[in-house]
Amino acid sequence: MRAERLVALLFTLQSRRSATAAELAEALGVSERTMHRDIAALQAAGVPLWTEPGRHGGVRLVEGWRTRLDGLTSREAVAIFAMGVPRALAELGLGSAVSAAHAKVSATLPAPLREQAQHLAQRFHLDAPGWFRGEDDAEHLAAVAQAVWEQRRLAVTYRRGDGTVERVLDPLGLVLKAGIWYLVARTGEDLRTYRVSRIAGIEQRPERFERPADFDLASWWAASSARFERSLNRTLVRVRLSRGAARALPQLIDADLALAALDAAGPPDEDGWVEAELPMEEPHIAAGQLLGLGTGVEILGPPAVRSAFAEAARRMAERHR
Repeated sequence: MRAERLVALLFTLQSRRSATAAELAEALGVSERTMHRDIAALQAAGVPLWTEPGRHGGVRLVEGWRTRLDGLTSREAVAIFAMGVPRALAELGLGSAVSAAHAKVSATLPAPLREQAQHLAQRFHLDAPGWFRGEDDAEHLAAVAQAVWEQRRLAVTYRRGDGTVERVLDPLGLVLKAGIWYLVARTGEDLRTYRVSRIAGIEQRPERFERPADFDLASWWAASSARFERSLNRTLVRVRLSRGAARALPQLIDADLALAALDAAGPPDEDGWVEAELPMEEPHIAAGQLLGLGTGVEILGPPAVRSAFAEAARRMAERHR
């Protein structure tokens, strides 16, 4: 992306006293012709670049001039300007901080870069929740986020089933998944995940806690999610699928699981049907999901899933007589 490359060129020139166009092109992974165009674009944008032709010539910034974007990579600078204030950051109490960063980057970037960043913002948008499902009403999210930032221990009342439980937690991190906020926290020696919208009451304790030095939120979440998915998909269901059902399968169950099963399936028979094995949840849930394939699926096993599917289909048939 040219806007990002131009900011990278600025930083490169700031870090070197002088460089040839060939050296700059190699550093940024572009052709010399592209580099000459980028240098001209910066000059046109008002950046005071001094160029000297010839064998020993080069390009450098006029002495004493520096962009005020030190410390930001080119990707960060353009991204901050283009992203606006996502609702998720506003909910965490970071809306004003992002707005301030946005204003500073806006005031510092040359006009052509601002225009390109604005084009980026108009062409890409993140909408985290799935279709037909709104975001959780996480009443205590801001207070939880504050405790995470400050490493403050929390006493929470947590809704579980029809009742509530009391927990004292060391809040280690927050994760936004499909419009739902989750808190990863330590209780005793265990690390657990709590849905923030189920926190009915919260009290920030005065004491701080020590964050585990080896804890990495992204890695822990990935491993935890994988364990959870494996715990759900304990039933291996053998099915026959028509061509249409095979195409629809990734829309009804986890797309990665569906595509892996279809890749491993044998060749189609003379009617175009294939046999596949699907890791799914318990029998009645598996049967309910596969009903969405209609007459394009046949359950071969195990018997519990086949029976649950047949019983559901029988009830549906009777209801529609």
